[in-house]
Amino acid sequence: MTERVTSDSLVTLHYRIASLDNIEMVSTFAATPATLQLGNGELAATLEACLDGLEVGTHKTFSLLPEQAFGVHNPQMVGRVPRDALPPKVEPKLYEPVTLTAADGSSYSGLVLELDDDSVLLDFNHPLAGKSIQFEVRIIGVI
Repeated sequence: MTERVTSDSLVTLHYRIASLDNIEMVSTFAATPATLQLGNGELAATLEACLDGLEVGTHKTFSLLPEQAFGVHNPQMVGRVPRDALPPKVEPKLYEPVTLTAADGSSYSGLVLELDDDSVLLDFNHPLAGKSIQFEVRIIGVI
């Protein structure tokens, strides 16, 4: 009987995420395969759903719209933060992430979109939000 991926499988696979114009964002194909426990948040739930039912040996590419991948870009998750609210010794740089810690201890990363002397404009959306992607996988093993 052939092993198939289920929603709680431990899966060893190669995977690649790229934009539809083939700009690669992450890939394990030229390196060591990943081993992921599905259902634990190691991979986005929408990407895990693509794996469900695939057999060992399957090599497949999925084309996903933004709402199927990392969601649509939410303009409410873009905001200006005073520079004095940034962590000490953090020097924000344009188009690089900055991590802020909330009062409850949780942390949030935002991409720096604009800088001025008093504030920083940060985008807290997932970096792939609003983008259609290709999700390529090759299933190597399933436990």
